[in-house]
Amino acid sequence: MDYIAIFFGLLLLVKGGDWLLKAAVALSINLSIPKIVIGMTVVSFATSAPELIVSVKSALMGHPDLAMGNVIGSNIANLALVLGIVILIEPIIVTKNFFRTDWPIMFLSTMIFYFFIKNNKDLTINEGVILFTLLIAVLIFLLFLQKNNIVDDSSLVSEVSSKKVILSLFFGGGIALWLGSEMLIKGSVSLAQEIGISERIISISIISIGTSIPELSASLVAIFKKEKAISLGNLIGSNIFNILAVMGITAMIQPIVFFDQNLIESDFLWMIFISVLILPLAFIPKRMKLGRFEGAILLCCYAIFLYQMFK
Repeated sequence: MDYIAIFFGLLLLVKGGDWLLKAAVALSINLSIPKIVIGMTVVSFATSAPELIVSVKSALMGHPDLAMGNVIGSNIANLALVLGIVILIEPIIVTKNFFRTDWPIMFLSTMIFYFFIKNNKDLTINEGVILFTLLIAVLIFLLFLQKNNIVDDSSLVSEVSSKKVILSLFFGGGIALWLGSEMLIKGSVSLAQEIGISERIISISIISIGTSIPELSASLVAIFKKEKAISLGNLIGSNIFNILAVMGITAMIQPIVFFDQNLIESDFLWMIFISVLILPLAFIPKRMKLGRFEGAILLCCYAIFLYQMFK
């Protein structure tokens, strides 16, 4: 029953996030909000909704390791698993924005987050406020100071136009996310207790991969449609939102005091390593391009990460 609960919980999270994303994009376009604003705010928040809901509910239900592990695991999966699969299928050209803004912001956010939880072994309300404030600052910087350097995604269109359908997708997505998080958390905790492994391992592996499915599916759809909208910046942006928005909001609602020290002594170091690894891979062996060779390296790193965690 635990496996069934986890499966349907993940399914509801994926569908709920998809419905919420469609509704958010449709509403934004109907309100004539510029696509560049939609992409940086509405779409980013919508695709981070599964991580946010799971982390908040995990913290509120007394499972902080699930909340923390979900974000750390998702960030590792986004760059090592999702990006690895994407560039293994279709190489990506690295833009100058990656070096100028995307990677520096992600790395700075990661190190601030690491300093907070390494220093106090928890994430307080005040630290959550700081993370969320940094998110607002990043959005303002990108929207106003870097607007001319960012290419608008002209492929971003609304699939729905009826207000009733939009409302149905909003409510349906919200309900699906709530039910999915309930089933996923309860099933994961029960499974961890049954087979004798920690909540951290469940969150870093099963839950984090599940909440990264929206990014993976979106990337694969774009590749099969021969669209070039998917870039390294999209996945890096997701990691930034996971840290500043998901962890920031979660800590403001419920301070996170984690129990498993391996989250800091092992998993977080892996997240930093994968984040740093992206930088040299963008130069070696071919400058400003991530291809199949780099994809194989990232997937091997993810396999090693999972192996050392379960051994």
